[in-house]
Amino acid sequence: MSSDTTYLNPPRPSGSLEGRVAIVTGAGSSADGIGNGRAASILLAESGATVLCADINLSSAQTTAQMINDEFPNRGLAVQLDVTNEEECKNVVQMALDRYGRLDILVNNVGVGGPGGTAVEVDLAKWAQGLEINVTSMVAMTKYAVPAMEKNERHPISGRGSIVNISSVSGMRGGAPMLLYPTSKGAIINMTRSMAAHHAPSGIRVNCVCPGMLYTPMLFGNGMDPSVREARRERSLLKTEGNGWDCGCAVRFLASDEARWITGVILPVDAGSTAAPNVEGGGSLYSTLVPKAIAEDK
Repeated sequence: MSSDTTYLNPPRPSGSLEGRVAIVTGAGSSADGIGNGRAASILLAESGATVLCADINLSSAQTTAQMINDEFPNRGLAVQLDVTNEEECKNVVQMALDRYGRLDILVNNVGVGGPGGTAVEVDLAKWAQGLEINVTSMVAMTKYAVPAMEKNERHPISGRGSIVNISSVSGMRGGAPMLLYPTSKGAIINMTRSMAAHHAPSGIRVNCVCPGMLYTPMLFGNGMDPSVREARRERSLLKTEGNGWDCGCAVRFLASDEARWITGVILPVDAGSTAAPNVEGGGSLYSTLVPKAIAEDK
């Protein structure tokens, strides 16, 4: 037997992100409140990371960065970013390297509901645009983030970096009244698995969070009938309402060394709705009551 006894007392992973640098896309919020990107940004900073809060709406990104800096000084930086512009994706990664000397975490959070309609009805130009925003943007960010992470010294626990893609439970099961949304979210799931295989040799983990029907600014910013809100709450096993913090906590865990042995995982954050999809009314609520209630985008 080897004389190496570290297997008896392996180093303990930590939830601390002290010294790490993160980029969160879609870090703003479509209305006042805590969306998924904003929650992830704040929680990463709370654990010690410096966070580039990137959003196409600079004012919204600035709000997130200010929320961070009010609690955790100098850990938040607002950046305007159109994730459909490859050059801008490249530039925001280079900004992390120029300002902080490294990049450790990428959270691909941007997404839209996209056009409605079946294959017969959908506007194909809007379909292509939806795929570009929901899927291709994550490829573009990863294209430049991975080489940046590969510059990091490989740590025996944390490796070189972590990427977290945000999908949706609709990508796991389909059945939404529109074709684009579940198709694009399903693509993110298998893209995550492929990325995990591609970049594991470099010590980079890639995982996916699939939020369920969270109550986020994207929803309540447009108003929601109380009966629909209650139906959404009731459809889960836990019978509780989720929010942006629930998604953000999953992101922070997967980004941290506590998830050091986890890559390629698809993590539902849905109060159990995918564990028992036929629970009283649950199977049909998504397609009948809330066709536009896309919960996880920002």
